[in-house]
Amino acid sequence: MRQGAQGSAETGAPWTAVGRAGAGVPAGSGAPAAQARVPQQAGAVRGEHTHSEPPLPVVPRARPVVQRASVRGQILDALRAALVAGDLRPGEVYSAPVLGERFGVSATPVREAMQQLALEGAVEVVPNRGFRVVERGVRELAELAEVRALIEVPVMLRLARTVPAERWAELRPLAEATVRAASSGCRATYAESDRGFHRAVLSLSGNVQLVQIAEDLHRRAQWPLVGGGPGIRGRADLVADAHEHTALLDALVARDLDVVRALVGEHFAGAAAAG
Repeated sequence: MRQGAQGSAETGAPWTAVGRAGAGVPAGSGAPAAQARVPQQAGAVRGEHTHSEPPLPVVPRARPVVQRASVRGQILDALRAALVAGDLRPGEVYSAPVLGERFGVSATPVREAMQQLALEGAVEVVPNRGFRVVERGVRELAELAEVRALIEVPVMLRLARTVPAERWAELRPLAEATVRAASSGCRATYAESDRGFHRAVLSLSGNVQLVQIAEDLHRRAQWPLVGGGPGIRGRADLVADAHEHTALLDALVARDLDVVRALVGEHFAGAAAAG
């Protein structure tokens, strides 16, 4: 852990520079790429023109909104992955300038991404210092698992009665992808794949609001506990969790409602117990 530029504690974990070549952001800054210059005649530099030549048209400078949003999005994804992996530890305070140095961008996109994480409840603002990662206990994780079960179990039971087997077969590659992600042993990689599978299942309901709420709850359930750090759920735990996805698909295809109910409940309870 090292002290940040504004007195914030840092973990010293490895970070990947974001927004260098692809986003057009030079290392160490979040500034947009330089705009192309419009050739000007002599005398036009001072806003003047001769009587024999018309004035040059004023060319508006395009605002690289997409570029900035892309950098901010990359930073947000990287910070979310760092939360799940345990690189951003519960209770620690991180400053935007120091994180910006690690990502190779200015503090602005980091600060904007952290503000989004604050809205999601992952961090809280510490005036004049930065952002503190929220500390969570086992009780909160258990509560999230209970709420997820209340929302997703009834939906999956309804889908099991109505969705044809061929539609479930289309989700088989996503379930298998979660097993491969779990085999890597990387919590962040598995977390993203896990959310993708559940999102695809719930999307069959056609209820966009439900999918968004479930996604938010799922993401919050993946944040580490106090003192958890990376590696609390080992590779074997992740693989066992991932195989429940394929088992769930088999039950949905067979329309075995009892097995669906049991698998989803155990899936959430197991994630909550592992932390």
